[in-house]
Amino acid sequence: MLLSIPKSEFQERQQKFFGKLTEQNCEAAVVFAVTDIFYLTGFHFHPTERPIGLFVDPNQKVHLFLPALEHEHAEEYGVVDYVHSYPEYPGIKHPMEYLKELLVQFGFENKTVGYDAIGYGSSMGYRGQSIDQLITVKEFVSLKGIIEEMRFIKSNNEIELIKESCRWGNLAHRLLQKYTKAGLSEIEITSKASMEATMAMIETLGPEYKPHGKTAYAIFRGQVGPESAFPHAVTQNLVLRKGDTLVTGAAADVFGYGSELERTMFVEEVTKEQEKYFQHMYEAQDVAFSAIKPGIPYSAVEATVQKYFKEEGITELTSHHTGHNIGILGHEAPFFDLGDHTEIKPGMVVTVEPGIYVKGLGGFRHSDTVLVTEDGIEMLTYYPRDLKSLIC
Repeated sequence: MLLSIPKSEFQERQQKFFGKLTEQNCEAAVVFAVTDIFYLTGFHFHPTERPIGLFVDPNQKVHLFLPALEHEHAEEYGVVDYVHSYPEYPGIKHPMEYLKELLVQFGFENKTVGYDAIGYGSSMGYRGQSIDQLITVKEFVSLKGIIEEMRFIKSNNEIELIKESCRWGNLAHRLLQKYTKAGLSEIEITSKASMEATMAMIETLGPEYKPHGKTAYAIFRGQVGPESAFPHAVTQNLVLRKGDTLVTGAAADVFGYGSELERTMFVEEVTKEQEKYFQHMYEAQDVAFSAIKPGIPYSAVEATVQKYFKEEGITELTSHHTGHNIGILGHEAPFFDLGDHTEIKPGMVVTVEPGIYVKGLGGFRHSDTVLVTEDGIEMLTYYPRDLKSLIC
């Protein structure tokens, strides 16, 4: 059972990144994006006001730069050549002054330097210089999007982690449906289901399991009754009532990799109107499944789904695109959107989630996690989709 990305794969990713730097004529690079640092090194951390970055020197050595409180953590888990740390932020001496000294020491001056962002950014009170104010270089070259594009196609190891996520999301959702009853609050139901699924997960997978994110969970996130007509509602401690439309979400992170399972359910009974919109949503998702093939653009899938909505006269009840890639982040590029013409390729993992939202009645959205194969798709989530199975 695979529960982590092996060290060798991180090293392969770094070699591929070095190749990307060469393509951009960069002799060195600085990276600040949390997700991309994790992708390249396996070091998972919580960004705060304390700056953390990765840099690749002209000799293709990989360095982590971080606060002292993360030093031992990075040495134990980071697949890197060097770990450097500074005492604290803001400190008597600002962290960027320490970074400047390191960049000079490791030969960044008068080189062509790539960067994903010109400086560290945080909403937690951080203030500091950008790297172009620290050192004198031949040229700065933006690398924005380069590592993100490396993440588009998943390795076999990544796919196995996502499949493991799907298994535990399935259990959490099964428990959510089991405990869903009129008269109970959404928080009571989701807490019970999530805790029970998490306990089963950690007992089954054992100490080798590292979430690097959320453990098993199943939620309504406020999409209960009429409130489910808001696509991204938030938990409100609502009490479920007979006849409510429910939109759910369930998953689990496994070594930082997640999945997405969402279902439209009903409390005890379904009206003809609810059934009508459920069926439209169900058919729209089938249309999307059939449209996904390697070699076509993401926009073509969205166009096919939009064509279905138009033919059924319900375009005005839709409010978002059909889906997106998924992996380390819950939402990753590319997107099933009319404006995204990225080519679909085997190995991409996507969500398929066309939604219909009817004010006063509710939202109707399933989401499944799907692997693009050489000739179509493989469904990774496998919870029942039919109406009969989703009446609580």
